[in-house]
Amino acid sequence: MSIPREPTPGKLVLSVLAASDWWEISWPGYRSELLKRYGPIDYESPPLLFDHTAYYDEELGVPLARRILGFARLVPLDGLVAVKLATNDDERAHARPANNAPNGARRVNLDPGLITLERLVLASGKNFTHRVYLGRGIWADLTMIYNKKSGWVVLPWTFPDYATEDMKRRLTELRALYKTTVEAADESAPEGANECL
Repeated sequence: MSIPREPTPGKLVLSVLAASDWWEISWPGYRSELLKRYGPIDYESPPLLFDHTAYYDEELGVPLARRILGFARLVPLDGLVAVKLATNDDERAHARPANNAPNGARRVNLDPGLITLERLVLASGKNFTHRVYLGRGIWADLTMIYNKKSGWVVLPWTFPDYATEDMKRRLTELRALYKTTVEAADESAPEGANECL
């Protein structure tokens, strides 16, 4: 019989996708909000050109750029729901007014997720065959798994932009930061302490 126990928290990552005008006008203030909410950012990519799909072009504008952020403070795995709900609120707060859209048209797309030693899980508000329901309208998307032998493993449903070698390299850097944090916490924890950070 297995004995239920709390898993080690994950590293919060956030993909921020927006057009150039949003980055110029809104990014500095929003970055400050993120620091207050989630604590120090220990990884921040430069703006990365996003041209993997035209899906967001009409809504967000062009040209699109994305930043990948990693936060130093770890998040309990079941905390991903609250993070996704908060980023949904942030998307609405940054929306532009629109005649036919009750919440306006989005100006930024925010995709939070958690990295653990084994996987990258993104949060989604949409159901799909490989997604697991977490609660409060939020689903867990198993985006990629990590294999010590081959690194990040692309799954049949992995988003094409996450399957790139550049993204895998960035995720490996984020995973290394996470591993260092977890190992440091394990070394400093008294014997018998809860594994949860």
